[in-house]
Amino acid sequence: MGTRSAEWYGGAGRNSYIHRAWMRRGLPAHAFDGRPHIAIANTASDLTPCNAHLDEVAEHVKRGVWEAGGVPLNLPVVSLGETQVRPTAMLWRNMAAMAAEELLRANPVDGVVLLGGCDKTIPALLMAAASVDLPAIVVPGGPMLTGHFRGVPLGCGTDVWKLSEEVRAGTLTEAEFMRSESSMIRSRGHCNTMGTASTMGLLAEVLGMTLPGVAGTPAADSRLLEAAHASGSLAVEMVAEDRRPSTVLTRGSFLNAVVALAALGGSTNAVVHLLAIAGRLGVELTQDDFDRTGSGVPLLVDLLPAGRFLMDDLHRAGGLHAVLREVRDLLDPEAITVTGRPLVDWLGAARIHDPEVIRPRETPLLENAGIAVLYGDLAPGGAVIKPAAASPHLLRHRGPAVVFDSVEDFHARIDDPDLDVTPDSVLVLRGCGPRGYPGMPEVANMPLPAKLLAQGVRDMVRVCDGRMSGTAYGTVVLHVAPEAAAGGPLGLVRDGDMIVLDVDARRLDVEVPAEEWAAREPSPAMTRAFAAPSRGWERLYVETVGQANTGADLDFLTGSSGHPVPRDSH
Repeated sequence: MGTRSAEWYGGAGRNSYIHRAWMRRGLPAHAFDGRPHIAIANTASDLTPCNAHLDEVAEHVKRGVWEAGGVPLNLPVVSLGETQVRPTAMLWRNMAAMAAEELLRANPVDGVVLLGGCDKTIPALLMAAASVDLPAIVVPGGPMLTGHFRGVPLGCGTDVWKLSEEVRAGTLTEAEFMRSESSMIRSRGHCNTMGTASTMGLLAEVLGMTLPGVAGTPAADSRLLEAAHASGSLAVEMVAEDRRPSTVLTRGSFLNAVVALAALGGSTNAVVHLLAIAGRLGVELTQDDFDRTGSGVPLLVDLLPAGRFLMDDLHRAGGLHAVLREVRDLLDPEAITVTGRPLVDWLGAARIHDPEVIRPRETPLLENAGIAVLYGDLAPGGAVIKPAAASPHLLRHRGPAVVFDSVEDFHARIDDPDLDVTPDSVLVLRGCGPRGYPGMPEVANMPLPAKLLAQGVRDMVRVCDGRMSGTAYGTVVLHVAPEAAAGGPLGLVRDGDMIVLDVDARRLDVEVPAEEWAAREPSPAMTRAFAAPSRGWERLYVETVGQANTGADLDFLTGSSGHPVPRDSH
């Protein structure tokens, strides 16, 4: 018997008996005759509301596995609810990846179907699959359907920020704001904007890790269950063909994802996730690849937060394949999918059915989209900005810094009517990187000062060593590396320093004389606010996490360990 699970179940010895006997709770004897055992890595959880429907999806995966001659096994794994956990779900992405990797390696399974949806779940599962390198396929949980309020569509996440700013500006009552709450989340599924969840679900397919055509299918659409069934069947085939992540996830696959990220107007969070996944495989991918490969790609998808429409609009308009067909010439034609066939082979029948939602290549929303990577005095290790979500007039800007030493400092002072701030000011928030918070929270898209909102100001340049929600918008420079807690120069900025942003020149600088800069010490208020955990995961994380420009993975988790387990348990 050639399957990996047969190492546990094959033979007549005591250990094999134990492994089989404890699984004989309804499984027939022929379940252990060497046929593939397929784990279903399931992130369903009531506390991850965007993934709560994945138990139903798992049932359909099971049907497909049985049909193809395999044995399906539900394997609950760490689930991270972006909207629920504190201080930030990103703190546990690496833990979820490590736990899933170890469970897959330790158990008698031959392949895995990865069920994720909410922001960190698909990245964590892909990191785990890359590390253990067993045949793996993703079934994205899909976006929710569009809700409406006051007769107009609501983009979850994006419209939370917009409506809450309306309340602060006095143009929306608190009662009306509360009314919108039950309208926004209309169905099962993850955020319906082009946030991190939608971005990573779509990019999982571009990477080649899903059944072609499934990504972006709304969670409430029955075709998702059909695709789950087919994915279960395909997982069995992948075991027979030994089609593993290391054979699918090549440098070409990642560069295809960078192209798609730009064309879709996807989340900046994809940068840290793709870097981390590539790092688990040893695939050469750097932060600069996002600029070199993606910055000249046209933005074709008109979705919030950079546009007007929502994910079920993208699906009806032709979906991911229609977008990829428009930029097919920019894709690596040799990058394969879990089917064994190249990604580009699946694009021939795709068509744009609504050119308002998906623009043809000739008439893009933006000629040069993607992620811009900035360097300079304030970001020697780089920082990123998403021009498609920024205000064009602020992409070249010079203004005085208004500095906040922590998130708490920001919240305490941002609405102070005496705050020395103007529309030209640059808001600087530090101490929010992987080590400093810890976990690099989504706080970079800082709410604007109340007194400026009242004057009609709706965007300002903001600089932070943290992240930004994929559903957010604005002229926000984020992922500044090194972070302040790692000795980065952001920790030396003072109120009134002139900050110079020049996106075209890819620069982020500060105008302070060199002698003065060299003599400065980090702010004591800032250093007091840095995370200093004494035990547990947070301590391990703070002591070993890398910077944003390399994916914010733990230093001892980079690279793949494979799946062999040489020692038995008895």
